[in-house]
Amino acid sequence: MVTVASVRRCLVVLLCVVAFPGTATAAPVLVLGPHGRVHERDDRFLSPAATTPAPSLGPRVAVSARRGRTLPPSHKHKRKPVTVKSVLSRLRSHRRISSGQYRQTLRAFNAALRAERRLYGTRKSELAAVTETVHNLAAGGALSPPRLAEVVATLDANRRWWTKGSLPAPDQRIEFAGSQLVWQYYPRQGIQLQVLGTFGKADGLYTAGPSYYSAMEQLLSEMIALASRRGRGLTWEYLFEFDGGKPPWTSAMSQATGLEALTRAYEATGNRAYLVTGAHALQIFKRRPPTGVAVPTKRGVRFLQYTFAPKLSIINAFLQTLIGLHDYAQVSGNATAQTLFDEGNAEAIAEVPRFDTGAWSLYQPGVEDDLSYHELVTGFLQELCTLTNTPVYCTTARAFVADETTPPTLADLTRRAKPHTWFALRFRLSKVSHVGIVITSGTSTVFSTSASFGYGVHRFSVPKLRVGTYGVRLAATDLAGNFNRITGTLTVSG
Repeated sequence: MVTVASVRRCLVVLLCVVAFPGTATAAPVLVLGPHGRVHERDDRFLSPAATTPAPSLGPRVAVSARRGRTLPPSHKHKRKPVTVKSVLSRLRSHRRISSGQYRQTLRAFNAALRAERRLYGTRKSELAAVTETVHNLAAGGALSPPRLAEVVATLDANRRWWTKGSLPAPDQRIEFAGSQLVWQYYPRQGIQLQVLGTFGKADGLYTAGPSYYSAMEQLLSEMIALASRRGRGLTWEYLFEFDGGKPPWTSAMSQATGLEALTRAYEATGNRAYLVTGAHALQIFKRRPPTGVAVPTKRGVRFLQYTFAPKLSIINAFLQTLIGLHDYAQVSGNATAQTLFDEGNAEAIAEVPRFDTGAWSLYQPGVEDDLSYHELVTGFLQELCTLTNTPVYCTTARAFVADETTPPTLADLTRRAKPHTWFALRFRLSKVSHVGIVITSGTSTVFSTSASFGYGVHRFSVPKLRVGTYGVRLAATDLAGNFNRITGTLTVSG
């Protein structure tokens, strides 16, 4: 069973799945030590990284762009090229950044370029991808003063890792000795700050008890320093391309998990500065995309998983966002947070039934959850049921719990076929399962195969059969291991 603690310890996005009783509760992390040695350890405050959509990479910037020319070739002779240095110089001359910020950022960027020239293979290309991203931020006018701290941290982390660290596996979580921040490797984009994973770790440290509060405070101190400004408020951003979105972007779920971590820190320490920071982090919940995550509806507001995908509705992210807003509103007494929760709650109440197929949960419309996400959304619904006593949350949570022990249902929709020609044997399936088919003639098997299918009507392509009557067995095993089988007959005649 999903518990509130297990849900809070790993708050999904892109990037993590919940650890449940009976499964591993620690995630393997590569840690770069102070002397350049890498060791692996299990961090029990992190969840394992999930398989997520591969970041979609746009056109690569030409090699010359890494030397400062980031405008398209057709423009390179028409105007003075935009470079990271030129953008920083302009910000300094306009007194938008200090000389110290100018030197720190340029030093980090140049150090990464120097390291890149000394590397080769994967190490070179990964570090080059990060410097290209910084170039693109500069060329696109997105290298703003509040964003510089995360840019510097990302450049430094990648320079250190690719010159001293090992070659990680895709989605590998990475940390550095002396820091509580969580990074993650995205092939062809280097290592990137894992905002959701880091804030989820903060919640895990809180749950672990007072002896871990100092580590939680260090983590939040590091994260608050890396906050950018978006929609006139504090926001933690992602500086890499993901699933079609270009940096910088953010997520309602990661931002709400940050609110939850700040709330826990206040409860642990009594330091109201955490609540003040949380108040400044509410702005993106009031702004429409692509700046913010709020999509107004007739009933209230839908909060988005990604600022770059205003039409994408992911229910587990929406529900976790509501939980973070609710917790912060209740502890802080912030009226804005309460209003945001009320507006989102009104919309979620109407939307939740559309994510119930009657046999399983949907991740987004038309796409079923895998088992981990099904358990995750069930936990979120259970928590909202406890917090609000709203019937739709409670009944849907109970239905999803029952789905985990209910076998899939099958219906054979093809009873007749023509001889000597391939045909489609259609069947209806209640939930995502692995389905096998066996067609027999007497005691002999004439055809068998299997594949995985989602809910709905599907088909197996069956080869030519002679005139006669055949036995048909269809069997399905769902993601939780529940099994069902049906038998029937198939008449093949002219």
